[in-house]
Amino acid sequence: MAEKDLRINEQIRVREVRLIQDGGEQQLITAFAALEMARQQGLDLVEVAPQAVPPVVKIMDYGKYKFDNEKKVRDSKKKQKLLKLKEIRMQPKIDEHDLDFKSKHVKEFLAEGNKVKVTVRFRGRELAHTELGLDVLKDVLQRIEGEYIMDKAPAMEGRFMSMVLSPKSKK
Repeated sequence: MAEKDLRINEQIRVREVRLIQDGGEQQLITAFAALEMARQQGLDLVEVAPQAVPPVVKIMDYGKYKFDNEKKVRDSKKKQKLLKLKEIRMQPKIDEHDLDFKSKHVKEFLAEGNKVKVTVRFRGRELAHTELGLDVLKDVLQRIEGEYIMDKAPAMEGRFMSMVLSPKSKK
């Protein structure tokens, strides 16, 4: 639940609330009495379940609670792997050495854990011979054999033929 939705102290405007104590025991009590108990302990009265009837409240240090929640969110973002899509462009009349070089880059991108879009660009009359572009893409697949999962098979998109590869998961 977002912190914005939580009401604290005087923002809780209902007559009766269900107060959850530190030990876990619950009691029905007026919101005013619960607020007084929180003030005596030097803490805040926080509404944790506003949709319940009556609303559920807890006595806690709201600043610490908010900080802990933000810390959890930050830690979960640290563990996420941001996937990038890298693109390698070629032409159907590519030389053998250039193909090796570009295939090596595709391998490196896959090893880093990125997705790779391999694109062949056709210019002018080359569009009449799209099978040459397909041969180039198949050649790339042979050179990086076994290190990829094909997300999107080679297909024409206007003047480009492309395929998308992702790395094999490491177990």
